[in-house]
Amino acid sequence: MKHFYLLFSFLISALSYAQLTPPTELQAYYNGVDFTKTQLDLFDDLAATTAANHTNALSYTPGIWEASKVTDEDIDNPNNVILFYGYSDTDGNGVTDRSRNKNLNGGGNGDWNREHVFPNSLANPSLNSSGTSGPPYADGHNLRPSDVQMNSDRGNKKFAAGSGNAGNTSTSSSLWYAGDEYKGDAARIIMYMYARYGTQCLPYFAVSGATNSIDPNMIDLLLEWNAEDPVSLIEDNRNAYHGDLSNTYAQGNRNPFIDNPYLATVIWGGTPAENRWGEQPEADTEAPTVPTGLVASNPTEDTVDLTWTASTDDTAVVTYIIYVDGVLYTSTNGTATTFTVTGLNPETTYVFTVLAKDAANNSSAQSTSDTATTLAGTPAGTSCVNPVEQDFELMPANSSSYSSRTWTDSYGEWNATRARTDQNINGSRAIVIDMRTNSAGTLTSPLIAGGIADLTLTTQQVFSGSGGTLNIYVNGVLKGDVTYDATVQTATVSGINTEGNITVVIQDDSDSSGARVAIDNLFWTCYETLSTPEFDLNQTKIYPNPLNGSLLNIEVKQDTRFEIYDILGKSIITGNVTPTNKEANVSRLSKGVYIMKLESANGTITKKIIKN
Repeated sequence: MKHFYLLFSFLISALSYAQLTPPTELQAYYNGVDFTKTQLDLFDDLAATTAANHTNALSYTPGIWEASKVTDEDIDNPNNVILFYGYSDTDGNGVTDRSRNKNLNGGGNGDWNREHVFPNSLANPSLNSSGTSGPPYADGHNLRPSDVQMNSDRGNKKFAAGSGNAGNTSTSSSLWYAGDEYKGDAARIIMYMYARYGTQCLPYFAVSGATNSIDPNMIDLLLEWNAEDPVSLIEDNRNAYHGDLSNTYAQGNRNPFIDNPYLATVIWGGTPAENRWGEQPEADTEAPTVPTGLVASNPTEDTVDLTWTASTDDTAVVTYIIYVDGVLYTSTNGTATTFTVTGLNPETTYVFTVLAKDAANNSSAQSTSDTATTLAGTPAGTSCVNPVEQDFELMPANSSSYSSRTWTDSYGEWNATRARTDQNINGSRAIVIDMRTNSAGTLTSPLIAGGIADLTLTTQQVFSGSGGTLNIYVNGVLKGDVTYDATVQTATVSGINTEGNITVVIQDDSDSSGARVAIDNLFWTCYETLSTPEFDLNQTKIYPNPLNGSLLNIEVKQDTRFEIYDILGKSIITGNVTPTNKEANVSRLSKGVYIMKLESANGTITKKIIKN
């Protein structure tokens, strides 16, 4: 089961940044931003301003077409627009054209169309999940003119490191380099989409590379591109147009990272980008010292504790990177010098190292290693530990092909047929089963003793299709079903109540429909522990969700406290509901995605809510 962790920002007093004072003409726009803040606190302010000023929802047609003809006008030829990713008008190849007549827009060869720089299908949910008119699908800051074939060649490939002209990277035909001329533009657009749409457009959804030490949703490659490729005149023109509501097809909001690329440096660190509002800071090139005294201790069957002596730096260490058997495992939140590595296999010897990073992404060398051996685990198939959980993090490496997949956890071997392993639900790895007619796959649990009371899972249809129904079999007997579609849904099948050794199989029995469905956060409770039924918070109903008004109904069976957080972990609203008073006033919430934490005498759970 995927657990809920709050993202948080931490202020490092030793760090100093150049003064940030917007020019006179932008001070009214950024009036709500406190530029003395740093890191995710500053990001939070910028995100709120970016969303609040997005007051005009453009239509995809004709709004984006007409806006693009103005915002992306070729400075050297006002009859043309500049084509994103294009680089030559003289090589005899129309696909690589850099400039083209404004009126040659459409869907055929030789036309230009609208490129989603943050791909529609890589957002979660997809950008068009709520329609193609208005945001986020028809957001003018994300859509750039592009040659039809060039746009098709890019498709929904993730951005990755490269050099030269735009195209597939030298290492993979499934990764895309934006091009030397456009990489900064692309970086600032991805940053904008993250600020504007939060968890729907996390940078790592659309970019391949090392995660940032301050914010694990950010990719350091974007910070490099932002620093290496300064803001272009086209970007400034686009920003000025959309920021002025007197323009017919303007949105009203601006991309703050075009106004000042250095804002990204203050938030996420890295090589200082251009500071358009003041003095350019000196680059930090000094790496932290190597962490010393690493000790791996207190092994259990699946965890090991690590401790080490802190590194020093000329500015400040902001994180430590943990390696297990030479492979990057995770980065720590903050400067703590202790960490517990989880998800290990029983009776296995592991080698651990750690390195330090500062805010400029300077890294120390890896520390001297230490080893530890995990303890023996509980034999698979002997006991149900309440609850049985499967979060699919131990699946085989990401693969986009449909095949049989097996992986092992403390309960034994899980099996999936017609399955791929490269998708996620809300940032967490998910197994995708192809349930289409004549090729339906299955998900099968190990044999586990202790029985089953009820089963909960999260689903989302991916790619094309019209949803379907998953049937839940226990020991070959149909016990219930859950429906799935393109929205993220968590459902519980109650009253299964089967004793003894059990195996769970999930499949779609339909002969006429079915789609490709992602499954995550699968868990069930053990039958033998339920002699006295207790209220399960997972059965709480929250509606309407998505929410259009100001009242949210939370149906509970006992007094429950709720707390709503924004995507960065900031508490927005707290309150209490009871079985007779179930309404929560959420009028303070602006449009976006939030996390609700519910606490009762029976425990704590979290739910995602969406405000339209």
